[in-house]
Amino acid sequence: MCGRLNIINHSLCKIVSDTVGFNFYSDSNDNLCPSETIATIVQSNQHLSQVNMRWGIQPSWSKRLLINAQSETVATKPTFSQAFAANRCLIPISGWYEWRKEGAKKQKYYFSHGQALPLYMAGISYYGNNTQPQVVTLTTKPNPLCEQFHHRMPVLVLPEHINAWLAPENSQANLSSLMSAISDENLCVTTS
Repeated sequence: MCGRLNIINHSLCKIVSDTVGFNFYSDSNDNLCPSETIATIVQSNQHLSQVNMRWGIQPSWSKRLLINAQSETVATKPTFSQAFAANRCLIPISGWYEWRKEGAKKQKYYFSHGQALPLYMAGISYYGNNTQPQVVTLTTKPNPLCEQFHHRMPVLVLPEHINAWLAPENSQANLSSLMSAISDENLCVTTS
């Protein structure tokens, strides 16, 4: 689920900067993969700022990189609960990719905002000693459009809810409505 992202900086960065009130910058990458560095938005001391993080964590008990957490259990799973309570972030993206088996081959699909606006993918961040911060993205049950392609989709936070998502004082009860799938009308799907 959502293992490749698309970031086109020239259009994305200007809109994100205007939305969050600081100069946001991200390099373009039309195939951002897990373990690569991605620009995120965090709240610290009641101010929004950018932190570049590595996408994915590898706990000592896991043999693989964990890149996604389910929104339904992120507040209760030991691996994710502390980061969810204290270190929520957003990852501005142009879109993401999913693959669907069609006959003998897999077809790649690109999901983006219907009006070419940035999407704000919800994440949780991890800060370690002497290491680059890391991020895990959140997924949820898909809306009807995305369900045709995959059984999960990213948690996408609408611009008017950015501050609510990032505010550390908000509890799971206050955030649960933000972790549902956004409406189909906000998204566009094309073959890639």
